[in-house]
Amino acid sequence: MRIIADLHIHSRYARATSKNSDLEGLSEWAKIKGISLLATGDFTHPEWFGYLRNNLEDLGNGIYKYRDIHYVIGGEISLIYERDGKTKKMHVVLLCPSFETAEQISELLGKFGNLSEDGRPTLKMDPMELIDAVDSVSKDIFVILAHIWTPWFSVFGSKSGVDSIEEAFGEKSERIGALETGLSSDTKMNWMVSRIDKYALVSNSDAHSPQKLGREANLLELEKLNYMNLAEAIKNKKGIVKTYEFYPEEGKYHYDGHRNCGVVMSPEEAEKNKNICPVCRRKLTIGVMHRVYDLADREYSYTPGGAPGFQYIVPLSKVISKALKVGETSQRVNEEYFRLIRYFGNEFSVYEADEEKLRLACSPEIADSIIRVNKGNIYWNPGYDGVFGDFSFEKKAEDRKNQKSLLDF
Repeated sequence: MRIIADLHIHSRYARATSKNSDLEGLSEWAKIKGISLLATGDFTHPEWFGYLRNNLEDLGNGIYKYRDIHYVIGGEISLIYERDGKTKKMHVVLLCPSFETAEQISELLGKFGNLSEDGRPTLKMDPMELIDAVDSVSKDIFVILAHIWTPWFSVFGSKSGVDSIEEAFGEKSERIGALETGLSSDTKMNWMVSRIDKYALVSNSDAHSPQKLGREANLLELEKLNYMNLAEAIKNKKGIVKTYEFYPEEGKYHYDGHRNCGVVMSPEEAEKNKNICPVCRRKLTIGVMHRVYDLADREYSYTPGGAPGFQYIVPLSKVISKALKVGETSQRVNEEYFRLIRYFGNEFSVYEADEEKLRLACSPEIADSIIRVNKGNIYWNPGYDGVFGDFSFEKKAEDRKNQKSLLDF
């Protein structure tokens, strides 16, 4: 069976999240998007955990259900630790095989920080301590390193990361089940770094509201939907058919820059400026693309044999907004969005539709826009220092590059 899974999301108990991020809202939008399996997010938060336990139907195999949507218990935690005299920060996603396991690991993690403060708790904990805690509860807990290139809170982040998984986890690196590419990198960028070849690459939304579900996701092939099959299918890569990816330019940390100064630079430009902002003369926030280049030992064109594929997507409401030249939250965009959902059944089915079906389903301008996005015939102003990137269908003087030539500055 094939399913679309989004395994890193947040509840209404995490900071800066929608009040509608409860089972009702998440399940409703998972159906609209075409997602079969969600992680619960934030299982370490006591109130959210109790709510989940009281409302999810236990299917007896590590998978739970609310209405027609399946769930696996999962959550993100933030680690802060010292290494070689420097403060390091990393986000990690844990998937658990049962409520009992989740409760036990939460009890241990609670000794390192306040679990009630945030759905994504901040813990003063070394990565190797985390693995010890996880393994003391269950070796079936699945460990995903979240958005691995984000500057401040990731294993390879330019602000507080390391240069290898082994540097952070030592001999416990084998317990890492997968690496999450994050919104500001794509699969091909990760293929440039041979030292991570052995790890599965996954893509998830990190959604803070139900409407953002599935902005990145995974298409999985499982014999049966249960927790152990899910974990094995991801770790050995054989169950990953493909990932759905943001164009990395859309991610808000793709390029280098300074948001407050309005400065954005490619890695090449930043190097020429010695990574210094020309406005305030402080160090630039070094983005994901630059950091990948620092660790890369291959060309961008390299594709490893047998690796799962990927497909670029742009949120459908944004594409409709660009096509109609009206605001993304406008009534007209909303009407056209749900017209397509009714026609195709869900948003992912729109991404997978052929050109003929798209032209039958919507107006020429919307159909043409979706087709151009699917083919990569769009122009980007890349995201930087917390600012999301934006695209257009016509090249403008300020457009910094065409997506079709990722390394062409």
